[in-house]
This record gives sequence, C-alpha cells and structure tokens, in this order.
Amino acid sequence: MPNSQTDTTSPPHNGAVPGWRWAPAWILAYVALWPAPGYAEGVLVLGALVAIIRLVTSRFRGGGQLLSHQAWALTSVLFFAYWLPELVSAFDSIDPGRALREAAVDLRYLPFLWLVASAVANGRGRRTTFTGLAVIIGIWTVDALLQAFTGTSPLFFGIDSIKHAISGRGMCSAEEVAGLDRLSGVLGPCNLKLGIVLASLSPFVLHAAGQRFRIAGWLVAAAAMGVVVVLAGSRASWVTYALVLVLSGWRMLGWKKLAGVFAFGAVMLAVLTLASPQVRDRIVRTTHVLTANEEGVDVALSGRTRIWGAAVCMAGRHPFNGVGARGFREAFPACDPESGQPAEWGEGPALHAHQIVLEVVSETGLFGLLLWLAGAALAWRAWRYAEPLQREHARPAMLALVVTVFPLNTHLAFYSTFWGGLTLLLAALYAGSLLAKPASVPASVPAHSG
Repeated sequence: MPNSQTDTTSPPHNGAVPGWRWAPAWILAYVALWPAPGYAEGVLVLGALVAIIRLVTSRFRGGGQLLSHQAWALTSVLFFAYWLPELVSAFDSIDPGRALREAAVDLRYLPFLWLVASAVANGRGRRTTFTGLAVIIGIWTVDALLQAFTGTSPLFFGIDSIKHAISGRGMCSAEEVAGLDRLSGVLGPCNLKLGIVLASLSPFVLHAAGQRFRIAGWLVAAAAMGVVVVLAGSRASWVTYALVLVLSGWRMLGWKKLAGVFAFGAVMLAVLTLASPQVRDRIVRTTHVLTANEEGVDVALSGRTRIWGAAVCMAGRHPFNGVGARGFREAFPACDPESGQPAEWGEGPALHAHQIVLEVVSETGLFGLLLWLAGAALAWRAWRYAEPLQREHARPAMLALVVTVFPLNTHLAFYSTFWGGLTLLLAALYAGSLLAKPASVPASVPAHSG
C-alpha cells in the first residue's frame, strides 16, 4: 500500500545515516594512532578531505540527514572561536609568513570536526564512538600497568619493533629512553603525555564501566586509571583526574561514598610515594610551595611563575592580538623576567605559557580571549537549554572537555598539533552528541502511536 512505504530520502529507522556508518571507525582510528603521530595526522587529513566533499555537498542537499542544524552551527562556532584568534594573531607576529601558513593548514580541522560530530549524531554512532574510546583508553591503561610491573610497555615495544623493521630506527632516541623518569606507556619515552591524555579521556572509561558494571565497574576503572595517572608523573594530570572523579563520582556514588574513594586514593598515593622515587620527587617538589616565598613557589611549579611573568609581559606589549599563536618561544627572551638566570626547566626558552588563559592572552591577545570566552558561553548555553536526555547522551564528552580546559590548572599548548587536535576533537564530540538528531519515526507508523 502507498501509505506503508518508507520515504527513501529519510534516514534508516535505526538512526544510522546512509554512508556514515564508517565515521566512528575513522575517529577511533585517529585516536588509536596517536602513538604514531605521523599516521594519526594522515588519518586526520584524509578524513578532512573526504568529509569536506561529503559533508559540504550534503549540507546543501538535505544536510540535516547528517547533522542537526544546531550541531552544524555549534561545531563550526567552536572551531572558529579557536581558529580566528590564530589567524588574526598571525598578521604582526614575529614570523607572519609562517604563522599565516600554520593558520591556513589548521583549516583542515573544520571538516574533520564535522566528521567527528556526524559520527555521534545518532544513537548507534554515539555508542560505538564512546565505547570505542573507552576500550582504547582501557587497553592503554592495562598496558601502562604492565609497564609498571615489568618495566616494558608491550604496546610500545611492538610499535618500536615495527619502526625498527621499517626504517632501522626506533621511535625514540637512546638519550630519551635512558632519561625516562616516569611511566610512558604506549606513547613512549619521547612523548611523555600519557598521564594527561588518560586523565582527559577518562570520563569515557568511567561512563562505560559504570553503565555496564555499575558501582563496582566504576571503582575498578577509577582505581586502575588513578594508579597510571599518578605514575605517569604530570601533576596537571593529577588535578585533571581529581576533577573527573568529583564530577563523575558524585552522580554514581553520592558524596559520602565519593569521600571514601578520595580517602582510599590518599592512601594509595602515600604507598606510591614510598614505592616510586619519581612520585616521591614530585611530592617533595610540590611541598616547596609551603615555603611562602617566590623562589619556593617557582621551584614547586617547575619554573611556571617565571613563564607566567613572561606571558603577562607579552600580553602587555601586544594587547590586541598577542605575539602570534605558537610564537611564545620566540618572544620569551625579550620578556624573560629573570634573563640570564638558570631556569627550572633546563636550557633554552620556554615553549608555551603552560596555562590556558595566559597562553590565549599572550599569543592571541584580548581578541583571542574574547572569542574563546564567546565559544565557552555558547557551549554552556547549548547545555543549559538542552533536554535532560540530550545532556545524558553528551555527559562523557562534556566532562572530558571541561576538565581539559579547566582554567585553574597547568596545560599543554592548545595551539600545538597534538593538544589542539585533542581539544577540538572533544569539542566536536560534545556538540555532535548534545545536539544530535532525534530518532526518526518510520513513515508507516503514525506519530501519535508512539
């Protein structure tokens, strides 16, 4: 009968969009290849090329099948809040030509973010993507625990062996391997970001464990990742992970049980401090902040106060558009408040501001800061006016994004390829899952029938 046929132009009843079932796999491949940055970047670029053809043409031919109009808008706005400050800061940076080329290259993120948002724009894609991220981070956590017990990361050993077989060289130099002072895991001794990466992406693991195994699963996952985050060294990752536990744990456990979790965590930190010289060194370094003088605070923060003083100087000299995105290292000598003195971080200039607000205001100026704040405000407005079910769908991505950009912490460089890509990925996952298309209703079923 004519009225029993489904409109062939509408999405399938299961919510999958024709031609986009592969989108989650593309996103997961990009994340899984982070230990091999060149291949991960290749996946990103290829994804951007395919997405810009498929998404842009579909956007003007029923593009609502791929993403809701709100998701299109929020994903694009969040990208431009990141990218426009980079572009504007390039015009009078120390090396305008290089800065403009970098800004042009970073345009590749926009179609890739549309691809990411479309990957989570329906129920099946969202579950596949979020569960896949949880599995990847879970595997990396187990691998890091094996490294803690055996001294070798099985995953990195395999990657390094393949690299040796192909090029005759390892992933890292002998000096980097010899100087390893913390748990490096699958990322290796020359890319010591394991702790902060696991901390930022831990909401996906905790959400999946809590959904499948309830409180017991959440507790086991939280303990396993907590050990790895502490042994991986970075104190910024400790702060990030503590925020994740608070924001995720109070809904799963309630405040009283969550307090017990932190009490257990304090005991585990004491045990790891006694067992690991590297953890003990970081705890001792942190206690220097109690000396209540500028030198002690600078030692506790590994020279951060000196870097932050230089960032304030740059913002004062270039108030409108800063010294240029990624121009911090070139501008540092002229603003170094302790020029000629040995630095806590070693030889050479500081590479970036190590704090999101100071990085934005020093490298992109007041213009950049206002655009970042505008992006944050629009992201919050979308959350505020979303339906409760939409918020629940987007909660893991929201938590991951919030703790990654939490301003009362130290940070990696947001205008670097790796950390900028990770942050934009989380922004697109948030926008796509929060503003996903509602499930379609088969044409043969009257809407009032439920």
